[in-house]
Amino acid sequence: MAEWMDTALGIVATLVLATIALGLVRIERGPSNGDRMLAAQLLGTGAVAVLLLLARATHTPALLDVALVLALLASVANAVFVLRIGVSLPQSPPAASTGTDPAPDKDTAQGTRA
Repeated sequence: MAEWMDTALGIVATLVLATIALGLVRIERGPSNGDRMLAAQLLGTGAVAVLLLLARATHTPALLDVALVLALLASVANAVFVLRIGVSLPQSPPAASTGTDPAPDKDTAQGTRA
C-alpha cells in the first residue's frame, strides 16, 4: 500500500480518537443514563474503528482479532449497563377515549329491554 495511504489512515484514526474523547466528556456530564449509555456505545464503536484503521495502516492482522473481541465485549457491556442502571424507554401517552362503552349491558347484548 502507498505511504500516503498509511498516513491518511493514521490521521483518520486520530480523528476517531478525538470523537472518543468527546464521548468521555458526555459520559462524565450526562445528563441522563441514556446519554451515558449511548456515549459508552460510541466508545466501543470508536475503539473498534481505531483498531481496524491501525491494523490496515501497520499491516498487523492481530489487531483485527483484538477489534473483534472488543466489539463483542462492548455489546455485552452495553447490555449489562442497561440491566444494572435501568435505562427505560419513555412512557407512551394513554390512548384517547373514543366515548364508547367497552362492555355493553347484559340486557342490551341479549336483545331484551327493561
